[in-house]
Amino acid sequence: MMNQAFMTMLQREWQIKRQGAVQWLFPLVLFLLIITLFPLAIGSEPNLLLRLAPSAVWIAALIALVIGVDDLFRGEFDNGTLAQMVVAKAPLTLWVLARLMVHWLFSAGVVALLSLLVIVLFGMATGDALVLALSIIVGSPLLLALSAIASSLTLTLKNGAILVPLIALPMQLPVLIFATGAVDLHATGLNGLPTLALMAAGSIIAVLVTPWVVASVLKMAWSD
Repeated sequence: MMNQAFMTMLQREWQIKRQGAVQWLFPLVLFLLIITLFPLAIGSEPNLLLRLAPSAVWIAALIALVIGVDDLFRGEFDNGTLAQMVVAKAPLTLWVLARLMVHWLFSAGVVALLSLLVIVLFGMATGDALVLALSIIVGSPLLLALSAIASSLTLTLKNGAILVPLIALPMQLPVLIFATGAVDLHATGLNGLPTLALMAAGSIIAVLVTPWVVASVLKMAWSD
């Protein structure tokens, strides 16, 4: 029964995401603009581009992932859908999980694929580019989880959209540091997999815990 409800919610969120193409395409276009303009601004020095490539791509990915998260639950809160789910005692945790999964697929999943453009734009080796894309895949769920918690906490505030990045970014910076460090280790011939494994463990914990935390915050926001 729970699996059927989750699949129904997942299909609903997929359809909603497909209909709002402009909302999820904008962060991806912004990501492409940043990683395209960055080499033009830095110049054609190969060693400098290679050294800055992981940081540039991850900063662009972080910006692309944070944009749009502020209204992740606001639409349902404003139009009364959230209230109906709470009153009907719908599995709010499953709905949050389904929404986050679809949002991740349309944001971080695509960003990870687009990050492979560093092979052409920055002259990065294919192996290093694959590690960079892998770091985005394993680290982005934790980034999204932190942004989702910040979004739910500011849901009832008038200027909550401004506060979301201010709350989430300080907690997300360690992920950026670990991710770029893993890519640098691989580029220098060392083993960056333990760092990626640590990030993956953090993302797994975030995926398991965040839906419960966000669902509880959403219920409190509705009761207020």
